[in-house]
Amino acid sequence: MAKKSKKQQQSGGTPATVALTAAGVAYTVHAYDHDPAHPSYGEEAAEAMGVSPERVFKTLVADVDGALTVAVVPVAGQLDLKALASAVGGKRAVMADPALAERTTGYVRGGISPLGQRKRLPTVLDASASGHPTICVSAGRRGLEVELSPDDLAKLTSATLAPIGRP
Repeated sequence: MAKKSKKQQQSGGTPATVALTAAGVAYTVHAYDHDPAHPSYGEEAAEAMGVSPERVFKTLVADVDGALTVAVVPVAGQLDLKALASAVGGKRAVMADPALAERTTGYVRGGISPLGQRKRLPTVLDASASGHPTICVSAGRRGLEVELSPDDLAKLTSATLAPIGRP
């Protein structure tokens, strides 16, 4: 986990919520009790918050031609690795090594946020996000989500919008 300042530790903020606050972006935090036995972090979040899985997005880290790249796709589907590679001008994408993804982003698997990462990575947001007024993404730890507009998420992460998800 990325180091937190004393102020962050006292407020309970994560690097993601600190980044959102610093940017002056409107967002809502949703906390829920994480069940380590649940088979899917994203589906668990959708169920716990009572939000449609099409509006809850998971953050995945892939290796595109040797460069780590963040993909943000609905938990209701899967990442299309070929589409991700194409979206960033690459040829081949594979899922990144989980330990490398954790070290690079500063977050643990199941709690990786597209916001406030230790090292800023190229980010692609699935185009379906633009069909919703707000979407939910990890706030930086399991059991914590942030709800914000997809436009704000795209701006803050310098994301490319592309159809990278599949049912």
